[in-house]
Amino acid sequence: MSVRELVVLGTASQVPTRHRNHNGYLLRWDGEGILFDPGEGTQRQMLRAGVAAHDIDRICVTHFHGDHSLGLAGVIQRINLDRVPHPVTAHFPRSGQRFFDRLRYATAYRETVGLTEAPVDADGVLAHTASYTLEARRLSHPVESYGYRLTEPDGRRILPDRLAAYGIQGPDVGRIQREGALGGVTLGDVSEPRPGQRFAFVMDTRLCDGVPALAEGCDLLVIESTFLDEDAGLAEEHGHLTAGQAARVARDAGVRHLVLTHFSQRYSGPEEFERQARAAGYAGELTVAHDLLRVPVPKRSQNTRTML
Repeated sequence: MSVRELVVLGTASQVPTRHRNHNGYLLRWDGEGILFDPGEGTQRQMLRAGVAAHDIDRICVTHFHGDHSLGLAGVIQRINLDRVPHPVTAHFPRSGQRFFDRLRYATAYRETVGLTEAPVDADGVLAHTASYTLEARRLSHPVESYGYRLTEPDGRRILPDRLAAYGIQGPDVGRIQREGALGGVTLGDVSEPRPGQRFAFVMDTRLCDGVPALAEGCDLLVIESTFLDEDAGLAEEHGHLTAGQAARVARDAGVRHLVLTHFSQRYSGPEEFERQARAAGYAGELTVAHDLLRVPVPKRSQNTRTML
Protein backbone atom coordinates (compact mmCIF):
# COMPACT_ATOMS: atom_id res chain seq x y z
CA MET A 1 0.00 0.00 0.00
CA SER A 2 1.43 3.36 -1.03
CA VAL A 3 2.02 5.98 1.66
CA ARG A 4 2.28 9.70 1.09
CA GLU A 5 2.96 11.72 4.19
CA LEU A 6 5.20 14.39 5.64
CA VAL A 7 7.14 13.55 8.80
CA VAL A 8 8.18 16.75 10.59
CA LEU A 9 11.48 16.31 12.40
CA GLY A 10 12.13 19.91 13.43
CA THR A 11 10.43 23.31 13.18
CA ALA A 12 12.75 25.91 14.73
CA SER A 13 14.52 28.63 12.79
CA GLN A 14 18.00 29.89 13.66
CA VAL A 15 17.95 28.83 17.32
CA PRO A 16 16.41 25.56 18.59
CA THR A 17 14.24 25.70 21.69
CA ARG A 18 13.27 23.22 24.38
CA HIS A 19 10.34 22.11 22.24
CA ARG A 20 11.59 22.73 18.69
CA ASN A 21 14.56 21.09 17.01
CA HIS A 22 16.33 22.61 14.03
CA ASN A 23 14.70 21.90 10.66
CA GLY A 24 14.20 18.47 9.16
CA TYR A 25 11.35 17.03 7.06
CA LEU A 26 10.92 13.62 5.45
CA LEU A 27 8.40 13.22 2.65
CA ARG A 28 7.27 9.63 2.15
CA TRP A 29 6.08 9.32 -1.43
CA ASP A 30 4.99 5.78 -2.21
CA GLY A 31 8.12 3.68 -1.74
CA GLU A 32 10.57 6.59 -1.70
CA GLY A 33 11.72 9.00 1.01
CA ILE A 34 12.94 12.54 0.40
CA LEU A 35 14.71 14.30 3.27
CA PHE A 36 14.52 18.09 3.18
CA ASP A 37 16.86 20.46 5.04
CA PRO A 38 18.44 18.26 7.71
CA GLY A 39 19.49 20.70 10.43
CA GLU A 40 21.47 19.91 13.55
CA GLY A 41 19.97 17.02 15.51
CA THR A 42 18.14 15.45 12.55
CA GLN A 43 19.61 11.99 13.16
CA ARG A 44 18.27 12.04 16.73
CA GLN A 45 14.85 13.27 15.57
CA MET A 46 14.71 10.50 12.98
CA LEU A 47 15.09 7.97 15.77
CA ARG A 48 12.29 9.58 17.76
CA ALA A 49 10.01 9.71 14.72
CA GLY A 50 10.64 6.14 13.61
CA VAL A 51 12.48 7.17 10.45
CA ALA A 52 15.40 4.95 9.40
CA ALA A 53 18.36 5.77 7.19
CA HIS A 54 16.98 3.12 4.82
CA ASP A 55 13.96 5.37 4.27
CA ILE A 56 16.06 8.06 2.56
CA ASP A 57 16.42 7.94 -1.23
CA ARG A 58 16.98 11.64 -1.89
CA ILE A 59 18.20 14.65 0.10
CA CYS A 60 17.15 18.19 -0.86
CA VAL A 61 18.89 21.16 0.78
CA THR A 62 17.39 24.60 0.14
CA HIS A 63 20.46 26.58 1.28
CA PHE A 64 23.53 26.42 3.47
CA HIS A 65 22.56 28.14 6.67
CA GLY A 66 23.26 25.88 9.63
CA ASP A 67 19.69 25.31 10.73
CA HIS A 68 19.02 23.74 7.33
CA SER A 69 22.20 21.77 6.74
CA LEU A 70 24.34 21.02 9.81
CA GLY A 71 22.65 17.64 10.19
CA LEU A 72 24.02 16.48 6.83
CA ALA A 73 27.22 15.14 8.38
CA GLY A 74 25.41 12.80 10.76
CA VAL A 75 22.76 11.75 8.26
CA ILE A 76 25.28 10.90 5.53
CA GLN A 77 27.44 8.95 7.95
CA ARG A 78 24.38 7.07 9.25
CA ILE A 79 23.40 6.15 5.69
CA ASN A 80 26.84 4.61 5.27
CA LEU A 81 26.95 3.00 8.73
CA ASP A 82 23.62 1.28 8.09
CA ARG A 83 24.71 0.24 4.58
CA VAL A 84 21.57 1.55 2.92
CA PRO A 85 21.00 -0.88 0.03
CA HIS A 86 20.10 1.72 -2.60
CA PRO A 87 21.86 4.80 -4.01
CA VAL A 88 21.03 8.20 -2.54
CA THR A 89 20.95 11.47 -4.48
CA ALA A 90 21.66 14.87 -2.92
CA HIS A 91 20.44 18.18 -4.36
CA PHE A 92 21.77 21.51 -3.06
CA PRO A 93 22.72 24.94 -4.44
CA ARG A 94 25.87 24.60 -6.52
CA SER A 95 27.24 27.78 -4.96
CA GLY A 96 27.39 25.88 -1.66
CA GLN A 97 29.47 22.99 -2.97
CA ARG A 98 32.31 23.76 -0.56
CA PHE A 99 29.90 23.57 2.40
CA PHE A 100 28.47 20.28 1.20
CA ASP A 101 31.96 18.84 0.80
CA ARG A 102 32.93 19.89 4.32
CA LEU A 103 29.80 18.38 5.81
CA ARG A 104 30.02 15.18 3.80
CA TYR A 105 33.60 14.63 4.93
CA ALA A 106 33.45 16.34 8.32
CA THR A 107 35.03 13.32 10.06
CA ALA A 108 36.48 9.94 9.15
CA TYR A 109 34.10 7.11 8.22
CA ARG A 110 33.85 4.29 5.73
CA GLU A 111 31.80 5.01 2.62
CA THR A 112 29.63 2.03 1.75
CA VAL A 113 26.75 3.69 -0.14
CA GLY A 114 26.73 5.44 -3.50
CA LEU A 115 25.86 9.10 -2.86
CA THR A 116 25.26 11.02 -6.07
CA GLU A 117 25.70 14.78 -5.89
CA ALA A 118 23.30 16.67 -8.19
CA PRO A 119 23.79 20.40 -7.48
CA VAL A 120 21.19 22.96 -8.48
CA ASP A 121 22.20 26.15 -10.31
CA ALA A 122 19.01 27.21 -12.12
CA ASP A 123 15.25 26.80 -12.18
CA GLY A 124 14.16 23.57 -13.77
CA VAL A 125 13.58 19.84 -13.57
CA LEU A 126 15.98 17.85 -11.39
CA ALA A 127 14.58 14.34 -11.73
CA HIS A 128 11.87 12.26 -13.39
CA THR A 129 10.62 9.05 -11.79
CA ALA A 130 7.58 6.91 -12.42
CA SER A 131 5.70 8.62 -9.58
CA TYR A 132 6.88 12.24 -9.69
CA THR A 133 8.84 15.01 -11.36
CA LEU A 134 11.10 17.00 -9.03
CA GLU A 135 11.67 20.68 -9.84
CA ALA A 136 13.54 23.56 -8.24
CA ARG A 137 12.87 27.31 -8.19
CA ARG A 138 15.19 30.09 -7.04
CA LEU A 139 14.09 31.96 -3.90
CA SER A 140 15.17 35.28 -2.35
CA HIS A 141 17.45 34.97 0.69
CA PRO A 142 20.81 36.48 1.68
CA VAL A 143 22.48 33.27 0.45
CA GLU A 144 21.46 31.34 -2.65
CA SER A 145 18.34 29.31 -1.89
CA TYR A 146 16.01 27.04 -3.85
CA GLY A 147 12.56 25.65 -3.16
CA TYR A 148 11.46 22.22 -4.37
CA ARG A 149 8.27 20.87 -5.90
CA LEU A 150 7.04 17.34 -6.67
CA THR A 151 4.39 16.77 -9.32
CA GLU A 152 2.79 13.40 -9.90
CA PRO A 153 2.00 12.60 -13.57
CA ASP A 154 -1.63 13.12 -14.52
CA GLY A 155 -3.69 9.99 -14.94
CA ARG A 156 -7.26 8.90 -15.51
CA ARG A 157 -9.93 7.78 -13.07
CA ILE A 158 -12.05 4.83 -14.21
CA LEU A 159 -15.81 5.42 -13.75
CA PRO A 160 -17.68 2.22 -12.81
CA ASP A 161 -21.04 3.52 -14.04
CA ARG A 162 -19.57 4.20 -17.49
CA LEU A 163 -18.03 0.74 -17.61
CA ALA A 164 -21.40 -0.77 -16.74
CA ALA A 165 -23.15 1.32 -19.39
CA TYR A 166 -20.84 -0.11 -22.06
CA GLY A 167 -20.94 -3.63 -20.61
CA ILE A 168 -17.22 -3.69 -19.87
CA GLN A 169 -16.22 -5.93 -16.97
CA GLY A 170 -13.64 -8.43 -15.74
CA PRO A 171 -10.36 -8.65 -17.68
CA ASP A 172 -11.65 -6.17 -20.27
CA VAL A 173 -11.31 -3.36 -17.71
CA GLY A 174 -7.56 -3.87 -17.61
CA ARG A 175 -7.42 -4.27 -21.37
CA ILE A 176 -9.06 -0.94 -22.13
CA GLN A 177 -6.72 0.75 -19.66
CA ARG A 178 -3.67 -0.77 -21.34
CA GLU A 179 -4.74 -0.43 -24.97
CA GLY A 180 -6.85 2.74 -24.82
CA ALA A 181 -9.82 1.29 -26.70
CA LEU A 182 -11.99 -1.81 -26.81
CA GLY A 183 -14.55 -2.64 -29.49
CA GLY A 184 -15.11 0.97 -30.44
CA VAL A 185 -15.20 2.23 -26.83
CA THR A 186 -12.29 4.50 -25.91
CA LEU A 187 -10.68 4.96 -22.53
CA GLY A 188 -12.02 8.51 -22.56
CA ASP A 189 -15.57 7.13 -22.77
CA VAL A 190 -15.24 5.31 -19.44
CA SER A 191 -12.92 7.57 -17.46
CA GLU A 192 -12.12 11.16 -16.54
CA PRO A 193 -8.86 13.06 -16.00
CA ARG A 194 -7.19 12.57 -12.63
CA PRO A 195 -4.77 15.40 -11.86
CA GLY A 196 -1.53 14.29 -10.27
CA GLN A 197 -0.83 15.29 -6.69
CA ARG A 198 1.49 18.22 -6.01
CA PHE A 199 3.77 19.00 -3.07
CA ALA A 200 6.05 21.98 -2.49
CA PHE A 201 8.71 22.83 0.05
CA VAL A 202 9.48 26.54 0.48
CA MET A 203 11.99 27.62 3.09
CA ASP A 204 13.91 30.82 3.83
CA THR A 205 12.80 33.48 1.37
CA ARG A 206 11.20 36.86 0.89
CA LEU A 207 8.22 37.11 -1.41
CA CYS A 208 9.51 36.55 -4.95
CA ASP A 209 8.37 34.95 -8.22
CA GLY A 210 9.55 31.53 -7.13
CA VAL A 211 7.22 31.30 -4.14
CA PRO A 212 3.83 31.33 -5.96
CA ALA A 213 5.29 29.24 -8.80
CA LEU A 214 6.18 26.51 -6.35
CA ALA A 215 2.88 26.77 -4.46
CA GLU A 216 0.53 26.82 -7.45
CA GLY A 217 -2.21 24.20 -7.12
CA CYS A 218 -0.44 22.22 -4.39
CA ASP A 219 -2.20 19.54 -2.41
CA LEU A 220 0.35 20.06 0.39
CA LEU A 221 2.53 23.16 0.81
CA VAL A 222 5.22 23.30 3.51
CA ILE A 223 6.32 26.90 3.88
CA GLU A 224 8.30 28.98 6.32
CA SER A 225 6.56 31.61 8.45
CA THR A 226 9.45 32.75 10.58
CA PHE A 227 7.78 35.98 11.71
CA LEU A 228 4.37 37.29 12.64
CA ASP A 229 2.90 40.08 10.54
CA GLU A 230 3.81 42.85 12.96
CA ASP A 231 7.47 42.00 12.31
CA ALA A 232 7.20 42.19 8.51
CA GLY A 233 10.09 44.66 8.41
CA LEU A 234 12.39 42.14 10.07
CA ALA A 235 11.16 39.43 7.72
CA GLU A 236 12.05 41.52 4.67
CA GLU A 237 15.43 42.50 6.09
CA HIS A 238 16.46 38.94 6.87
CA GLY A 239 14.88 37.25 3.86
CA HIS A 240 11.87 35.55 5.42
CA LEU A 241 8.07 35.38 5.29
CA THR A 242 5.40 36.21 7.83
CA ALA A 243 2.42 34.01 8.66
CA GLY A 244 0.09 36.31 6.75
CA GLN A 245 2.33 36.42 3.68
CA ALA A 246 2.63 32.64 3.57
CA ALA A 247 -1.13 32.24 3.95
CA ARG A 248 -1.90 34.73 1.17
CA VAL A 249 0.42 32.83 -1.16
CA ALA A 250 -1.43 29.61 -0.30
CA ARG A 251 -4.82 31.28 -0.72
CA ASP A 252 -4.01 32.69 -4.15
CA ALA A 253 -2.34 29.46 -5.32
CA GLY A 254 -5.31 27.26 -4.42
CA VAL A 255 -3.36 25.18 -1.88
CA ARG A 256 -5.46 22.49 -0.23
CA HIS A 257 -3.37 21.91 2.93
CA LEU A 258 -0.98 24.56 4.26
CA VAL A 259 1.77 23.64 6.74
CA LEU A 260 3.45 26.59 8.47
CA THR A 261 6.87 26.01 10.03
CA HIS A 262 10.35 27.49 10.76
CA PHE A 263 9.35 29.69 13.69
CA SER A 264 11.53 32.32 15.34
CA GLN A 265 12.40 31.62 18.96
CA ARG A 266 11.02 35.06 19.88
CA TYR A 267 7.46 33.68 19.83
CA SER A 268 6.18 31.44 22.60
CA GLY A 269 3.23 29.64 21.01
CA PRO A 270 1.59 28.73 17.68
CA GLU A 271 -1.85 30.24 18.22
CA GLU A 272 -1.09 33.64 16.70
CA PHE A 273 0.41 32.10 13.57
CA GLU A 274 -2.85 30.27 12.93
CA ARG A 275 -4.93 33.37 13.69
CA GLN A 276 -2.94 35.54 11.30
CA ALA A 277 -3.04 32.90 8.55
CA ARG A 278 -6.83 32.74 8.80
CA ALA A 279 -7.07 36.53 8.93
CA ALA A 280 -5.15 36.62 5.63
CA GLY A 281 -8.01 34.72 4.02
CA TYR A 282 -6.69 31.18 3.77
CA ALA A 283 -9.68 28.85 4.18
CA GLY A 284 -8.15 25.45 3.40
CA GLU A 285 -6.75 22.89 5.81
CA LEU A 286 -4.13 24.54 8.02
CA THR A 287 -1.44 23.03 10.24
CA VAL A 288 0.97 24.96 12.44
CA ALA A 289 3.72 22.36 12.59
CA HIS A 290 5.36 20.93 15.67
CA ASP A 291 8.20 18.44 15.99
CA LEU A 292 7.43 14.76 15.27
CA LEU A 293 4.15 15.60 13.56
CA ARG A 294 2.91 13.44 10.68
CA VAL A 295 0.84 15.12 7.97
CA PRO A 296 -0.78 12.94 5.28
CA VAL A 297 -0.83 14.25 1.73
CA PRO A 298 -4.53 14.95 0.98
CA LYS A 299 -6.34 12.44 -1.18
CA ARG A 300 -6.44 13.22 -4.86
CA SER A 301 -8.61 16.15 -5.83
CA GLN A 302 -10.76 16.94 -8.85
CA ASN A 303 -8.85 20.26 -9.02
CA THR A 304 -7.54 20.82 -12.54
CA ARG A 305 -5.65 24.08 -12.04
CA THR A 306 -2.71 24.59 -14.37
CA MET A 307 0.38 22.77 -13.16
CA LEU A 308 3.87 24.33 -12.86
